[in-house]
Amino acid sequence: MTRKTTTTVAAIAAAASLSAAALPANAADTISQDQSVRNVVLVHGAFADGSGWKGVYDNLTKRGYRVTIVQNPLTSLEDDVAATKRALERQDGPVILVGHSWGGTVITEAGIDAKVAGLVYVSALSPDAGETTAQQYQGFAPASEFVIETTKDGFGYVSPEKFKAGFAHDVSDADVAFMRDAQVPINMSAFGTKLENAAWRTKPSWAVIATEDKAFDQAMLIHMAERIKAKITKVSASHALFMTQPKVVADTIDEAAKAVSAKKQ
Repeated sequence: MTRKTTTTVAAIAAAASLSAAALPANAADTISQDQSVRNVVLVHGAFADGSGWKGVYDNLTKRGYRVTIVQNPLTSLEDDVAATKRALERQDGPVILVGHSWGGTVITEAGIDAKVAGLVYVSALSPDAGETTAQQYQGFAPASEFVIETTKDGFGYVSPEKFKAGFAHDVSDADVAFMRDAQVPINMSAFGTKLENAAWRTKPSWAVIATEDKAFDQAMLIHMAERIKAKITKVSASHALFMTQPKVVADTIDEAAKAVSAKKQ
């Protein structure tokens, strides 16, 4: 399994330049006081850490959401799910749980938590119970521009030579260099771990799909989103869309929170 991907690591440098685009246009975008779902938990993917969510965080907090960002250790599915559960335990009400790439696998397992009201998949994986992450790639075209190099102890990095083309072609060369050199490796054995639960079977789901994502075959992304009956939003972006398209991602999270809140009334 040499084509798993994920997001940008510690993208603080890029977040500064994206902050203006990340913020809602006016006060009308702020959430109403009677909206029941006001908490959001963001889960990053492999080869990254949670700082890549900075633009989404800025946008959502400006609207009035309480946002928590999980820092996955990327040492195993079990460890990443545990980190997400710790974040969920700290919430004071219902939550929209969001995952990018590998983070989709994590929220699929952790999302059965009673506090989770809805799920948002950002170019993300969504295995079923009893399936592995690696199985999601079967039957789809290989992501030839997304190459993983594995260390002797079984951890994977995105190839430095392929990082921009495969991961973030719509990011500046300077920011791509930082993302590439700040990668957080993932234990590749995590992709072979079977899930025990699939939260999307009982929780409403939304999906944001990057149409220029080189980490996954487009047919694979559409198949996964349709299988979980997610409401799909497409955006022209690379796999790093959770950083480069903060408003689109935040708008989808906001839509999910409002939709779930309306059903609770």
